[in-house]
Amino acid sequence: MASLEASPLERGLEWDTPLFLMARAQFEQAVPHADVSPMVVERLGFPERAVIVAVPLRRDDGSVEIFPGYRVQHSTVLGPTKGGVRYDPEVSLGECAALATWMTWKCALLRLPYGGAKGGVRCDPRALSPRELERLTRRFTSELVREIGPQTDIPAPDMATNEQTMAWMMDTYSMQKGHAVPEIVTGKPISIGGSVFRREATGAGVVMVAERACARLGRGLAGRRCVVQGFGNVGGVAASELHEKGAVVVAVSDVSGGVYDEGGLDVPDLHAHATEHGSLEGYDRGERITNEELLELPCDVLVLAAREDQLTGANADKVRASLVVEGANGPTTIEADAILAERGIPVVPDILANAGGVTVSYFEWVQDLGRLFWGREEIRARLADKMSDAFDRVYAVAAEKGLTLRQAALVAAIREVAAALEARGLYP
Repeated sequence: MASLEASPLERGLEWDTPLFLMARAQFEQAVPHADVSPMVVERLGFPERAVIVAVPLRRDDGSVEIFPGYRVQHSTVLGPTKGGVRYDPEVSLGECAALATWMTWKCALLRLPYGGAKGGVRCDPRALSPRELERLTRRFTSELVREIGPQTDIPAPDMATNEQTMAWMMDTYSMQKGHAVPEIVTGKPISIGGSVFRREATGAGVVMVAERACARLGRGLAGRRCVVQGFGNVGGVAASELHEKGAVVVAVSDVSGGVYDEGGLDVPDLHAHATEHGSLEGYDRGERITNEELLELPCDVLVLAAREDQLTGANADKVRASLVVEGANGPTTIEADAILAERGIPVVPDILANAGGVTVSYFEWVQDLGRLFWGREEIRARLADKMSDAFDRVYAVAAEKGLTLRQAALVAAIREVAAALEARGLYP
């Protein structure tokens, strides 16, 4: 096995941020158990390509403002890269590099023919009008035309982007190619080649693996007390899926704070309030709590569906869940992982738990390429098969090698990419 000491490339990296270092540290913890060659270790430790662009935006008042945009492609060993586009004030090269790395492992773990990518624009989307968001998206897409493509790199929605964003990206790319190219993005409206069940896929996948984990732990999901951090596209769907499967959702939260009811919340009523008011703010059918308090509630299943760095060395010892399931990317730090493992609290990692979105994105891409579309139940069944198979393989590796579920998931994923890399070799 190759030494994991800093190489010349690693020293002074532009993407050398805390989040990328966390992704790198997870890789370093897992790779000794993967039995792969020194060449594989060295090659997969870094993204293959990182692009920074300046995105000019003409504001509604006529002024012009420049926003930094990014696209990082971690690995093309298994196929074209795949990953979301986010609009957020914290978007950076390092964040995109970390998320692209995790996406590689996620795709490999689910045995999808993709590598990982991630991109975005550093901006406050809430401060932009709908017309400004459209102009920003179209210009960002134009800047990336040489970097993306149906067989090169396929964007998807992420934080503060949605079906409409993908429609603008698809149209901009198509206008420059001279014909409609629906397979350039996934997560777009059904009217232009999107797939049914794509919006719900990530949240539904989270519950699929949570149910599988509970079954493996001899608990079952029905009747279990669940806490869901985040009530957006992932957490909101996860809460509904848990409710429909007979679990008791005792607490949820969003940017406005949390709501707690020991007897169980009315999840459909929570959705109705959030739809009408834009958030859970003002919801009074339960006790209002802070996000910090929510993470420390006693429960059987804690779903982390907000953002990264939620469980840390400072609060992991206060977690009172029997099982943690990561619907968001990177919500548990290295320090928190160690504390939870020592306390015997299993964590279903992000690269497994939230892989439902990219899996149905793959289904969408395949449907667009073939111009042949499947029904909701067929897609849901295909997703359930993929998620169950991936969980069972991870569980088997964890049992065989005495690893945490995160380490086992990374080992399984690294082995998939390593096999392809060894077969292809290095060019030239």
